[in-house]
Formats: sequence, structure tokens, C-alpha cells
Amino acid sequence: MKSVETEADTSIYEAKKFIEASRLKCLTLHVGALHVKDEVEVHRAVYYGKISLDFARVLSAPVMVVHSNVARTLPDTQRCNIMKAIFRELSPYARRQNIKLSLENLSYASSGYGKNVTELEEIFSIIDEENEMGFTLDFCHGEATGQTFTLLDKYYSRLCNVHMSNRAHKAFETATPNLRVLVKRLRDYGYNGPITLELSRKCTKQEILKTKQVLQRIIK
Repeated sequence: MKSVETEADTSIYEAKKFIEASRLKCLTLHVGALHVKDEVEVHRAVYYGKISLDFARVLSAPVMVVHSNVARTLPDTQRCNIMKAIFRELSPYARRQNIKLSLENLSYASSGYGKNVTELEEIFSIIDEENEMGFTLDFCHGEATGQTFTLLDKYYSRLCNVHMSNRAHKAFETATPNLRVLVKRLRDYGYNGPITLELSRKCTKQEILKTKQVLQRIIK
């Protein structure tokens, strides 16, 4: 969602034309995230979130992936207050747009808060009083933090999106053991999708197709 940060508002209509011409559906969209380090940045984080939700509405995306929107370096009280301030605005706005927010587990190197079950439990307890928010499992992030299956077992009932890529958001050449286990566990939990290929922008078209083929073979 770099187009949100650069305020390239018209780019969303180009995306809509491409989707419609390709007879595709936009199943999820990622928020233009900002990991707030100080209260003065709250307004900007809310702005990014609302513009992202507007984009999701234009593309008819039912789910928008979000982060906690707070930096991991903040003290407990300040972190709590900032999350409340941001999602006090974003949650009702999403509800009015009929878009489900889905909290993503963050990467090992991320500056944001929300990498493991303990941190995600805290976030959910602060921003999801209505118990309506979903969960996006990022396989790449989960593997880097060693949290993949702990997160899945904890939040499978909330699961509404899976971000799929190899380590460092690289492509899959072949199926790894944990990838096979993940697909089996998703099936056991009755998860029906979507699975989002969230690959590095450096990946070639051939690598994207190869990753898709690897997943399709496991799923079948």
C-alpha cells in the first residue's frame, strides 16, 4: 500500500480496471501501516488506515490486513493508549464499510508490536472489545519467529487470511516440511482460504508461478 503513503489516490482506479479486465476478485487488501512512536503520529496512522479502507471498498475487498500500528519500543501504558486511539477510529469506520479487519503477526525484524501470541493477545484485548476482528497468519513471519503453529493453534477460529512466502518473502522452489505441515493443519481446521502469495517485489514472474504451483500440488 505504498500508494497510500505517497498519496497516489488515482492508482486504486487503475488497479480496479485491471482486476475487472482480468475477471479476478480482490479478496484482501493490506493497510498502509505506520508503527507509531509518539502520540503526534496517531493522526497520520488513522489517516493511512481510513484511506486504505476506502481503497478496499473501491476494490470490493471484504478483508483488510492491519498491524498493531505501534512501535515495539513504547512503554506499556503509552502503547495501550495509542492503540486505543487509532482503532477507536478505524474499527467503526471499517464496520460502516462492511470490511473485516484482520490482525497480522509481524516479522522478527519489524519495528512494530505483535510478533507472538503474548503480544497479539494484548493487542486483541485492547482493540477488539467486540470480538469481531480476524487474524492473518503470515507464514514467513511465523517461521522467522518460531511462532507459526503456536499462532495457528491459538487463532484458527479467527483465521481469515494466510500470507504465504518462503523465508525473507522469497519464492518456493520446492515444498518445505513446515509448509506441508501448515497446509495439512489448515485443512484439519477446515480453513477454506484465501491464501495470499505475499512475495518480495524482487521475485520474477516465473518465481511467482513456481510458488503457486508448489502450493497447488500440496493442496491437491
